Amino acid sequence: MDLQSLIAVARGERPADLVIRGGHVVNVLTGEVYPADVAIVDDRIAAVGAGYKGLAVIDATGRLVMPGFLDGHVHVESSMCTPSQFAQAVVPHGTTSVIIDAHEIANVCGVPGLAFMLDDAKGLPLDVYLMLPSCVPASPFESAKTILDSKDLGPLLAEPQVLGMGEMMNFPGVLQQDPEVMAKLGFANLLVDGHAPDLTGKDLNAYVAAGISSDHECRTVEEAREKLRLGVHVMIREGSVARNLVDLLGAVSPISQERCMFVTDDRHADDLVTHGHIDHAVRKAIAHGMDPVLAVKLATINCARYFQLERVGAIAPGWQADVVIADGFERLRIETVLKRGRVVAREGRPLFEASGEAPATVRDTVRIAPLTDDAFRVPGPAGLSAVRARVIGVVPDQCWSHSLERDLPVQDGDLQPDPAQDIAKIAVVERHHATGNVGVGFVEGFGIQSGAIASTVAHDAHNLVVMGTNDRDMRAAVEALVASQGGLCAVKDGQVVELLPLPIGGIMSDQPMARVAELVEALQARTRAALGIRVEHPYMTLAFLALSVIPELKLTDRGYVDVHRFEVVPVLA
Repeated sequence: MDLQSLIAVARGERPADLVIRGGHVVNVLTGEVYPADVAIVDDRIAAVGAGYKGLAVIDATGRLVMPGFLDGHVHVESSMCTPSQFAQAVVPHGTTSVIIDAHEIANVCGVPGLAFMLDDAKGLPLDVYLMLPSCVPASPFESAKTILDSKDLGPLLAEPQVLGMGEMMNFPGVLQQDPEVMAKLGFANLLVDGHAPDLTGKDLNAYVAAGISSDHECRTVEEAREKLRLGVHVMIREGSVARNLVDLLGAVSPISQERCMFVTDDRHADDLVTHGHIDHAVRKAIAHGMDPVLAVKLATINCARYFQLERVGAIAPGWQADVVIADGFERLRIETVLKRGRVVAREGRPLFEASGEAPATVRDTVRIAPLTDDAFRVPGPAGLSAVRARVIGVVPDQCWSHSLERDLPVQDGDLQPDPAQDIAKIAVVERHHATGNVGVGFVEGFGIQSGAIASTVAHDAHNLVVMGTNDRDMRAAVEALVASQGGLCAVKDGQVVELLPLPIGGIMSDQPMARVAELVEALQARTRAALGIRVEHPYMTLAFLALSVIPELKLTDRGYVDVHRFEVVPVLA
């Protein structure tokens, strides 16, 4: 940045490189919207005011001129696309910076997976910052490809894109002062994101006292307020499955809003292409009564301040020229996006290319032991026709699940799914080391009438998760994903109905996001039609049922995990 040029342009002594003329600036520093031109030199804003001349001019008459949006917590892998493909989708929606937690690929590929994410993000008109994954695996009850401890993560702190430590999901490890958790929390002057669903009272105080400063798992106003009172920054999540924005707006007060921001956490390709990214959260907040400038503030400067990104997130002299031009607050249709002073998207289209192919270090990752004929059996007590068993209860639009107890039929000594109660069988197959581990249980709420669905996207260890009405189709679904080296699929009567390959780590595609979105929509439509499934996002819902750090009851390759008790529990109740 040439300070002399910046000052000369600001004083009107020479023309700017670019002037955005005639628009209404959305000022997140003062809460105002007013007419002003924006003069830009190189990658910086030189001035905001009237009477500036430029070598190039963008006519923004009648338009809003806003800071570029930031997403403070996102797992890019959940889009099922690489960072460069992700950028092509979100930059046209006004996102100019993201803070990623790449613990999905880290669970599958370890440090080489993190290196791939950073390498693929190089040269993009999207600032991609990394929070180091703090919990690989997420809990001692999951089998990941590798274990990343403090010795593995320490050297990565020197990387300029690394801002701190990602969500500390092992909250029991914090409370019990696990030595390895303490070592990670002990990194000097490190920003640490939190993950504290349902944590309250003394335990929440202890968790926050350990230096953890954010949380994205709030579901109610009361939960958010308790955390805000303790100094926690609340990340208001609006993802594909976990949609908490509307329920949390009541926690945003004139004072607490300084510590609130919008994030997406997990958002599928079809949602990104159809509905957008952080701009979708802003639109939704405005539609539900939030002041429009405040909504923009929660999408911009609040995130930048939390992550200590200097002069990012506002339209002001000397600040980074990340600028979004939109048609108005009612539709908030993003027309033009500038990153560091360069136009990088226009009318919904990216003006840059994605990166090349993924290296061998993140491919060919699906390795399971051969399945036996009884791999999915759940033995029951002898002589009974029914037995009380634990069942995972799906919660619509949430990554939470209920812990239920249901009477399940017993046939030939084995527990069976029960379509009359909307109960299917679910299994998690270890797929990194071919150990032969298979955890089996039952799930209620998908509405599945026949067949099976399977996925190698299964947060966070990303073992192979399969759910169905019968063992034959479940086995066929598993074998189809092994053959494709990862993906999502539906099977009926032993035949593959639809399959979406995900060859990068078994969790990401090598196709453009628009194509991935088409394939996801086709897969979900065929799945619902052929199998009778009712939930809106069946595959992402299935993926979260393997996440052993989100209450209440989950399933891993080790078996059922009672998340509140943080222990493995049997199927029989």
